[in-house]
Amino acid sequence: MAFKLSSEFDNGIGKVILEGELDGLVAESFRDEVSKLSAQKLRRLVLDMKALDYMSSAGLRVLVFARQKMSGDVDIYLVGASESVRETIEMTGFHYSVIMLDEYDPAQLN
Repeated sequence: MAFKLSSEFDNGIGKVILEGELDGLVAESFRDEVSKLSAQKLRRLVLDMKALDYMSSAGLRVLVFARQKMSGDVDIYLVGASESVRETIEMTGFHYSVIMLDEYDPAQLN
């Protein structure tokens, strides 16, 4: 499946929906989106991964970039990561730098 992403920003929350396969060929577009959102006054970055089938090390590098780019006050949520994507994240220990959820309900997190 081809990679697609969409994003929105509302009330301090940036949300990126990732679909398909996040590999080295498309990681730059994800990185550009993270850079664009980091210029906003974020308090939370939500990465919706429910439709993400695969993430290479290049995709993981963008997640690390996102953590570095955001201030320490910005919580990063990885939502609905598949087992294979979750394994990639956990193998590196990056799951300690983000909040991983199966579902995201903004009303419960305020």
